[in-house]
Amino acid sequence: MPKYVFIYHAPPMPADASPPEPEEVQQMMDAWYGWATSVGENLIDLGTPLSGGIRVDPDGVSSSTKEVAGYSIVQADSMDTAVELAQSHPHLNMPGGCSIEVHEAEPLPGS
Repeated sequence: MPKYVFIYHAPPMPADASPPEPEEVQQMMDAWYGWATSVGENLIDLGTPLSGGIRVDPDGVSSSTKEVAGYSIVQADSMDTAVELAQSHPHLNMPGGCSIEVHEAEPLPGS
């Protein structure tokens, strides 16, 4: 069954923003774990939050040009099914215009 990588994008937290209350964090995590439970065995890796990305290219290093907030890896019968799973993800309900990119993980050539 094909694997799909979900890349979570979120706007940066304003420097003067107050951190979320513990209850807000718990509600958000409950929603994420609820989604994970609904995906079941097709969730390969729930992932983790990401921050402070560094872009590396032949000319050197620079700050990442995209706000990547995290990732997950799922398996699904098709891209359409993977997109349906992404459309039900609570990340899309977070404030600030969050989004999810879905990429199919292709097999390595020659493997």
